[in-house]
Amino acid sequence: MLEKLIRFQHPEKVLGYLGGLDDARVAALFGLETDAYLRVRHGHEEQVRQTASELLDDPAFAEKVDRLPFAAGQRVVAVGESTTDDLLSWFEILRHLLALRRPDDGIVLVNTAISGQTSTQALSGSPGVAFQRPDWVLCMLGANDVRRFGGPEGPILVSLPETERALGALRDVVTARTGARWVWVAPSPVDEERVAAYQPFVRGGFSWSNRDLGPVTAFLATRPEPVIDGGFALAEEGVDAHLDDGVHLSLAGQRALAVAVVETLADLT
Repeated sequence: MLEKLIRFQHPEKVLGYLGGLDDARVAALFGLETDAYLRVRHGHEEQVRQTASELLDDPAFAEKVDRLPFAAGQRVVAVGESTTDDLLSWFEILRHLLALRRPDDGIVLVNTAISGQTSTQALSGSPGVAFQRPDWVLCMLGANDVRRFGGPEGPILVSLPETERALGALRDVVTARTGARWVWVAPSPVDEERVAAYQPFVRGGFSWSNRDLGPVTAFLATRPEPVIDGGFALAEEGVDAHLDDGVHLSLAGQRALAVAVVETLADLT
């Protein structure tokens, strides 16, 4: 459980008002010595690096990484929730793909995603995204908006009209200030059986369903910006895409989503 917390929870992103948290202070929040905390972090980073290296063993895929539309020196910023904040996320795999394949391009990747974040919370944090001076924004939000309380028919956290408003406003605010190119990554589907069986969700009365996620993806499909739908990749036969909670992606799921991201971006003009 502690390793999972370190994987998905990053206090340094949300407690900036404390003046910055170094590794020792973050380790203390998890009740660990600094060396033990860093071993967990380094273990996650090695898994991502190895995943990227294995993907690049395929010449056809490596050629797609070469065609990614990021110019030398550009800044690529991710906005999202736990699927992106994950230390094993698709975005972290993308970071290592570029580092391994295009090390001299100096492309900077900044992961501003925060686990548990809704679209409305992301909108409130839009000044921080603009402060990063992005040339590209890859935005994956909406999964937390559709969380329900008190069972599958309970109230939803953020209504669909509010999700649509917040996502559109987030894009408009950031691009107006930065001129960044915007790309949507649709929320990944959940494993409803695992969600229903996961005891922490049962005790808390939380639930997610693909019935609620579908309209968010459908809304994104109406937007003029490019949309990456990783749902098809996660449905590939033989891929166990989710962890035991049914919401968060396994490394295999993140790998499949990273492939979908690269394949879509490589075809952008």
